[in-house]
Amino acid sequence: MTDIKRLKVMVVDDTVVYRKIVTDILSELPDVEVVGTANNGKIALNKIASLKPDLITLDIEMPEMNGLDVLAHIQKEHPDTEVIMLSTSTREGGEMTIRALELGAFDFIPKPLSGTMAENRNEIKGLIAPMLKAYKRRREIKNILKGKTSATGKKSDLPTKRKKSYAASKDVAGRIKKISGRLKIKSEIIAIGVSTGGPNALAKMMPLIPPDIGVPILIVQHMPPIFTASLARSLNAKCNLSVVEARDGQLLPMNTALIAPGGKHMKLAASADGKDRIIRITDDPPENSCKPSVDYLFRSVAEHYVGRATGIIMTGMGSDGTKGAELLKKSGSFIIAQDEGSCTVFGMPKDVIERNLADIVLSLDKIPVEIVNSVKSSH
Repeated sequence: MTDIKRLKVMVVDDTVVYRKIVTDILSELPDVEVVGTANNGKIALNKIASLKPDLITLDIEMPEMNGLDVLAHIQKEHPDTEVIMLSTSTREGGEMTIRALELGAFDFIPKPLSGTMAENRNEIKGLIAPMLKAYKRRREIKNILKGKTSATGKKSDLPTKRKKSYAASKDVAGRIKKISGRLKIKSEIIAIGVSTGGPNALAKMMPLIPPDIGVPILIVQHMPPIFTASLARSLNAKCNLSVVEARDGQLLPMNTALIAPGGKHMKLAASADGKDRIIRITDDPPENSCKPSVDYLFRSVAEHYVGRATGIIMTGMGSDGTKGAELLKKSGSFIIAQDEGSCTVFGMPKDVIERNLADIVLSLDKIPVEIVNSVKSSH
């Protein structure tokens, strides 16, 4: 008898090797059941209605019907089914992946470009396991909001935890209100850290920032190479201000958002004459298993813009950005955290909120207004 509490997953890929790799990985994970596979999009759509998967791993590039077309159909006809994209690390694959994430795909896994089958299997497993954990957490929260029980079938303790989070955020808001009269600084730089759900969140938020914001914006989005360049191009086409992938040694441009290149770190440094601040792109070791890392960027912002920065922690797994937010906070900067309800994954903001580092907790649609307030007026 099938355990109804298990996560039902369907694997869709036109390559038999990747269908086997992903199916084998999923079959080894606890509380996961592979309910079916398909080698193209049309077959997948025919199977979804009967198999009713909770989650689909979906190849981005397939004949007859590509992953974007399948994703659009799933979102229209099966809105409760989430999708993780499997993407090729090419410019075309990157562009399609960013589009899928902006449309609402939960996350993506880049297909390894080299290595043995065993090495590729281990690489994919290391990525997909935490994604499924984050997805199950998100599904549990959605069920709670709908008045249902948790995935375990027991009454969940999440409402209590969420109340604690909100209580902490209210305490922070009250503290900031009391001291707001003493804060007479204006932010001269915006630093944003984001991970899972980031492309979709950025696509909604960044177009709302005015083109004359008057400060540079630095963004760390957890992504491998190729994909960050595609993200920058996509956001640049949507935004009123310029969005580009950062280059080593460039001066900080006003009214421009710089995205850290995938697989590299981004930080601020002083120019040779010490008069300006420049971007440094480095190959230093990963931090928090991330490269680029939010902590890495925030640390340098705290050093070079003491009390003159706004740090923003948005949707994402893990806790990258917490240590950096703490340094920003100690230097007198202003910290914004995205709220649980508007996050794809309430991990990075949750950690910042629970450590009492957030000055304000906002839904995604309210963050742009607060960004403008932080640079146009005193906090």
